[in-house]
Amino acid sequence: MDLGIKGKIAFVGGSSSGLGEAVAKSLALEGVNVILSARDQKGLDRVSSEIRNESDVEVFTVQADFSKPADLERVVRETLMRFGHVDILFNNTGGPPSCRFEETTADMWTQSYRMLLMSVVTLTQGFLHGMKERKWGRIICSTSIAVKQPVENLILSNSVRASVTGFARTLANEVATSGITVNCVLPGYTMTQRLDYLAKKATEIDNISYKEAIEKWTGEIPMKRIGDPKEFADVVTFLASERASYVTGQSLAIDGGWVRSLL
Repeated sequence: MDLGIKGKIAFVGGSSSGLGEAVAKSLALEGVNVILSARDQKGLDRVSSEIRNESDVEVFTVQADFSKPADLERVVRETLMRFGHVDILFNNTGGPPSCRFEETTADMWTQSYRMLLMSVVTLTQGFLHGMKERKWGRIICSTSIAVKQPVENLILSNSVRASVTGFARTLANEVATSGITVNCVLPGYTMTQRLDYLAKKATEIDNISYKEAIEKWTGEIPMKRIGDPKEFADVVTFLASERASYVTGQSLAIDGGWVRSLL
């Protein structure tokens, strides 16, 4: 199937590893030029090199900490100076610390709010005008299965990512007549550095072994396996495509069936 996005320009957050890396590579294989952004410059350089070796697309990297407003503004500025506009925006960042409520501090809540919600707001504000001018755009926000069914020990993520869902669903209505779709993707337990971190934290918080943590999560998934980042990335690439032009305002779980709700 021709996804109809060859030559488009995509900004991919958190693309130095994990889900962001997988999304950037998947889009590049469809002929999409990609802007990679994350805190880890070495990771960005590695992913950039690998994409150039595998795909004939333009790759641009811009290092940034998405919890810092000045970094986000610089990212938008440098991206627009280089490309003029962005067609596909994949809002994605690392997750906040794993902890229980009584372990949180005011600073932790502020950092989580800035990183998870305000990064989405700032990047969307920066790139939305260009999408509206061209009457075409895809905004995809990576949240979590936690927005449908809270995950243990993730009070910060469970709370703040839900606000991203509210933002995205409302924006979808506002821009629908401009040829722009806005959707959320909800990754479940997927084999990334984040999962490794959560398993290690579970050994501290729940007093279980690393292996027991992985086995516990695997047992909760109807498919009885942890997801692969590529499986997540391929769904994102479809939502970014011309073929998904009538899909907007949705929150799609990519979780092997972990979420038990009917809707």
